[in-house]
Amino acid sequence: MEAIRPVPRTLLRDRAYAAIRDAIVAGEIEPGAVVRDAELAERLGLSRAPVREAFSRLVDEGLLESKPQSYTRVTPLVASDVRDAAAVVGAMHELVTRVAVPRLGAADIEAMRAANEHFAAAVGTGDVDGALRADDALHDVLVRVSGNRAAAATVARYTPLIRRLERRRFGEGGSCRSAGLHERLIEACAAGDVVEAVRVTAEIWRGLEELAD
Repeated sequence: MEAIRPVPRTLLRDRAYAAIRDAIVAGEIEPGAVVRDAELAERLGLSRAPVREAFSRLVDEGLLESKPQSYTRVTPLVASDVRDAAAVVGAMHELVTRVAVPRLGAADIEAMRAANEHFAAAVGTGDVDGALRADDALHDVLVRVSGNRAAAATVARYTPLIRRLERRRFGEGGSCRSAGLHERLIEACAAGDVVEAVRVTAEIWRGLEELAD
């Protein structure tokens, strides 16, 4: 029994945050829907305290809005908010790409190729969740190799705003041209071509800004 330790409060908060964030991004909790800490705490098997803490973080990140003593609800999809988030996240990805490309090893390139294969397969079968997970996995290689914790935190904070719109557009039958752009990015990374890798990265995220329009 010595191996059993109390679950840290921060982990409960993070579990609540991730579960609610993912439900919002997936559209399981729709824009405008009112959320209640007691109800979600029961569904998650948690107390209300970590759910309230998760609500506070999600309000700060723009996925929830709250009026004290009145309501907490999912924010609507606002094009300008998505464009702003895509611009910030894109700038961070350009930064980490510039730093990471000279540091990439063969295993990193292979991980990016595998992620893009999964991405293309998921897009082909209409697996929106799988496509977005694979997309994250590909770009996360560059974020990780760059070692820039500030950029990683910024990407993690603002990407859900973008993913919510992407998921809806793909779910409505929207097209995706990112697999080809990913391949160009991977080839530039494999060649150690920083300038081209950054240029393709900018093109990828510029397309997501345009998606909001």
